[in-house]
Amino acid sequence: MKKTKKLDMWTVLSFVILLCYAVFLLYPMLNLLRQSVVTTDGAFTMEYFQKFFGKSYYLITLWNSFKVSIAVTIITLIIGVPLAYLYNMYEIKGKGLLQIIIILCSMSAPFIGAYSWILMLGNSGIIRKAIKSVLGITLPSIYGFNGILLVLSLQLFPLVFLYVSGAMKNIDNSLLEAAESMGCKGIKRFLTVIVPLCMPTILAAMLLVFMRAFADFGTPLLIGQGYRTFPVEIYNAFFSETTGGDYGFACATSVIAIVITTVVFLVQKWSSNKFSFTMNALHPVERKKAHGLLNVLIHLFTYLVVGIAFLPQVYIFYESFRKTSGKAFVPGYSLDSYRSAMKVAGSAIKNTFVIGIAALVLIILLAVLVAYLVIRRKNTVNNVIDVISMLPYIIPGSVVGIALIMAFNRKPLILTGTMIIMVIALVIRRLPYTIRSSVATLQQIPITVEEAAISLGSSKAKTFFQITVPMMANGIISGAILSWVTIITELSTAICLYTVRTQTLTLAIYTYVSRGNDGIAAALATILSLTTVVSLLLFMKLSKSKDVTL
Repeated sequence: MKKTKKLDMWTVLSFVILLCYAVFLLYPMLNLLRQSVVTTDGAFTMEYFQKFFGKSYYLITLWNSFKVSIAVTIITLIIGVPLAYLYNMYEIKGKGLLQIIIILCSMSAPFIGAYSWILMLGNSGIIRKAIKSVLGITLPSIYGFNGILLVLSLQLFPLVFLYVSGAMKNIDNSLLEAAESMGCKGIKRFLTVIVPLCMPTILAAMLLVFMRAFADFGTPLLIGQGYRTFPVEIYNAFFSETTGGDYGFACATSVIAIVITTVVFLVQKWSSNKFSFTMNALHPVERKKAHGLLNVLIHLFTYLVVGIAFLPQVYIFYESFRKTSGKAFVPGYSLDSYRSAMKVAGSAIKNTFVIGIAALVLIILLAVLVAYLVIRRKNTVNNVIDVISMLPYIIPGSVVGIALIMAFNRKPLILTGTMIIMVIALVIRRLPYTIRSSVATLQQIPITVEEAAISLGSSKAKTFFQITVPMMANGIISGAILSWVTIITELSTAICLYTVRTQTLTLAIYTYVSRGNDGIAAALATILSLTTVVSLLLFMKLSKSKDVTL
């Protein structure tokens, strides 16, 4: 008789995780695709796609998103790459503080930056009025394309900085010395040696910036006014169509968004593979001190860029302490905005932590298990899990929200309107990043350690939980804290899924900004920013690193 192969714990876990992905990711996405090509009567149709591509209004909206994304990508490269070069090649006073501020700029919610710039440069903005009264100059409108470009560029250039900084730490100093000995110095060395060496990383940063800009929902919603972008159109299409009970057009626009982001992702992967190579810095680059005018210009550039990027958060903090009378600010300072915020939005703060912590626990658990299966238990099922786990990386948040609503608003599994569906959405959205960090950590742990433990009589489960996981702890905790920051600042998915009972802090901020209640909005935004600051400081303490890179 043939012996049946016994299922071990890891095989069972593989099928359980694959089932979870099938139910909560693949099914909603396939359902979205089906709805985009089926009429209410169940007949096949392409009318929803014909409607989109047949009207110039929708094509202009799509083109607007491309213009914003391309322009933002270019500007972030112009700012972020030179900033990373100066930061890593020269001694800059206060560089530790500069890096913390840069990271804070990247982790703050973009729509908060948009709101702050409206307060400063809007029609009644304090800076706009001051410049007009003192210099007699009327600044261009902050609304529309210019405003979106300003907010997203200042919020996303830190991503380029962090990516390129990580690459520059792998450059061997002997290469730079050799180039300098051959007369290749200054800007020429930067363009002909350093930029090509960092090109794979620069391409990866470009992809991340482009996709973040393309999928951003809150910024154009607040500051775009007549300048409509694709994510906002997806949101409007869905909620306008639901009043008539027809989801088809909203699904078609969502499918178009997925196709676009997938193409961009594949192009980036192709280019990265084409230009990829390995660097190992036996002699890491050492920062040198600049002198004279060069030293002044370096400090001026770095502090000016970082200062302008951080200005919105500083101004929001200031606004939160101003006295209010109704919705308007009045002379003087008080804590009234905070008292009012806790009174009217206390449940939103509570929901943020309840939903966020629940999502974070699931993310950590799944990320560790998936990383272990992908690295230590390679087989066909686990390879499929690895591929599926990266799908949310290329799906805009608003599309994830719409897909979940459509999949779970009817029997046998009704989740719409509950906290559970918001937790699921956050897990789907943020899991890929934590999986990647867990995989990177696990790859550095020799498998011989686990083999030794098993050979001494330890079970596979005991070895995993008592040896492997503790050795991964630093990477897991660091990745979890960074995931936490993105969870509490999430807007695009949450705005599709929330109800009055499940409103979170970001949604409360957006609600009060929309109502023009600047005092409460500023207080809530400050609470969110301070939570981000504490999370980042905790990350830096636990990771025991003064320099943070991606």
